[in-house]
Amino acid sequence: MARLLLNGAMSAKADPARAGEPGATTSADAYLPQHGNGGYRVTHYDLELDYRVGPGRLDGLARLTLAPTHALSRFSLDFGKLRVTKVTVAGKAVRYAQRGTKLHITPARPLPALSPVAVEVRYVGSPEPVPTVWGELGWDYLDDGVIVASQPIGSPSWFPCNDHPSDKATYRIAVTVASPYQVVANGVLESRRTSASTTTWVYRLAQPTSAYLISVQIGRYVLSGAGTVHAAVPARLMVPFQYDFGRQPRMLAEFGELFGPYPFDRYGVVVVDAELDAPVEAQALSIFGSNHVDGKRGSENLVAHELAHQWFGNSLTVAEWRHIWLNEGFATYAEWLWSEVSGGDSADAHARRSWREVVAQPQDLRLADPGMQKIFDDRVYLRGAMALHALRIRLGDGAFFALLREWTSTHRHGVVTTEAFTTMAQRHTPWPLTELFARWLFDATLPPLPSK
Repeated sequence: MARLLLNGAMSAKADPARAGEPGATTSADAYLPQHGNGGYRVTHYDLELDYRVGPGRLDGLARLTLAPTHALSRFSLDFGKLRVTKVTVAGKAVRYAQRGTKLHITPARPLPALSPVAVEVRYVGSPEPVPTVWGELGWDYLDDGVIVASQPIGSPSWFPCNDHPSDKATYRIAVTVASPYQVVANGVLESRRTSASTTTWVYRLAQPTSAYLISVQIGRYVLSGAGTVHAAVPARLMVPFQYDFGRQPRMLAEFGELFGPYPFDRYGVVVVDAELDAPVEAQALSIFGSNHVDGKRGSENLVAHELAHQWFGNSLTVAEWRHIWLNEGFATYAEWLWSEVSGGDSADAHARRSWREVVAQPQDLRLADPGMQKIFDDRVYLRGAMALHALRIRLGDGAFFALLREWTSTHRHGVVTTEAFTTMAQRHTPWPLTELFARWLFDATLPPLPSK
């Protein structure tokens, strides 16, 4: 964990309150305990951002609605290097201190349990991405704009939050930029107002969302789309984009049949004018690089993967990071399912090819608890998808897809765990699944794929 103690942040061991207790500055997450805070939930964020692209300066006002779970004489938010200029609680200025990656707030009088309270934080500065073992995360700079890629701990680089996936809230995001730029954020575009040389873009996200899935993209884009699917793309890439991403409406329909109804009001795709190692996942939004547009549908598997995350990862969000296979294994299996229904290789062919690839690698990963360093290991993606394929073979298609639809319906806009999934799966067959799940989810050695 030491590699992630950024800017002098306190470790869980040094925290004056234990993880999850009233006023704690840590979460109960075994992988990233220094991200997230105890004693409250956030039910709504209202972000007012004024950003100047040239100097990279951000003036921000974050209004948070907190619901204390305990009486609080103090509490903390996750926040990075931007300078806080004022904090109010219930409309009154209060004492605060920035230490490391935490903003510590002391109300004038203790906050009663279960009584919602408004917290406002004003701040200013030039955002910097958070250095982590997975690269730099959060607010980052394009040659002519901004990209936000926060998974798993980048959100405090640009707004104060309770940075744990289990704390989901609704959002209003207003961004003011110079008028030549377009802004894309999560949710539905509520209004766009131009005044003098600037334009304010206002988005509203009505579905509960984890902080790491909130995103703002700023650039010179052509905006297109109607109905559910929308896009923001550099003009020079629009023609190949329309071919490469043209089957998204069919993907939505197919995934809707397999997984249940699409869980959001709309789906947006942004293609930034820069190459990215991998697409960026956000709620109701996916961000791709220019290298993912080739006019040959060369990245269509990634298009399917990111769309599937809207069910698995976004609507259904992991309660703790150790359950990450519920995001990445399901999205990878969706790639194989799309291949199957669109005329490519079957999911079974993908699974057996992946098995040959993974069995040749070190057998030291337990899928249901891979360890913090390995949450984005390729084997989490592939072993997760293979585990689902093994379960599909055991249950049969009818019961398997009924399970997936029940899974997404029961936990829509909530948080999920491995244990909840295995318990639900068992209800879809009279035959015990204990051994299957033990071998695929908890043993390090890759088991053989069952015969069809």
